[in-house]
Amino acid sequence: MPRLAERSGLSPADYLAWERQQPVRHEFVRGEVFAMAGGTPRHNALCVNVAAALHAALRGGPCRTFSSDQRVGLGPGERYVYPDVTVVCGPVRLEQGSTDVVANPTVLVEVLSESTEQYDRGLKWDGYRRIAALTDYVLVSQSERRLEHFGREPDGSWRYRAAGPGESIPLTGGAVLRVDAVFEDAMELPGD
Repeated sequence: MPRLAERSGLSPADYLAWERQQPVRHEFVRGEVFAMAGGTPRHNALCVNVAAALHAALRGGPCRTFSSDQRVGLGPGERYVYPDVTVVCGPVRLEQGSTDVVANPTVLVEVLSESTEQYDRGLKWDGYRRIAALTDYVLVSQSERRLEHFGREPDGSWRYRAAGPGESIPLTGGAVLRVDAVFEDAMELPGD
């Protein structure tokens, strides 16, 4: 299902000022504003499991884990999105002139939904891979116990890997996402 723009023609500064006053979150793509849909119980459980696993694995080190409320900038003033989980390794850099837009995510995670999967794999991924600091992009399926991982190689290219039950994916910063831990107690919940 394509998302419909709620507002159009906003400048980045107008969007940020407006968005900070809204009761629900909206993403910004080159002047157009799109409402974010609420997640199913399964989607939300998967987000919490991933965030908890990353937080536990990275505790005490230079990396920090953020929830889906953390806004990430994809090019100054061009796009603002809310990944399901964000990790920043090293000092958090904010977009110039902002107090709440992360400019240097290291790991981004999206839990796929029927309504957002095409966007997460397409336009959003296209924006993500242009972030110089990004080293890992993880997609979490809601329909099967499966993680997909895009890891940045030293030459700047991206390597793809999928993992299923009993497998794991190593990430930058030393964290390892175990498929079984990510899906623990989640698949019996209502999802899409």
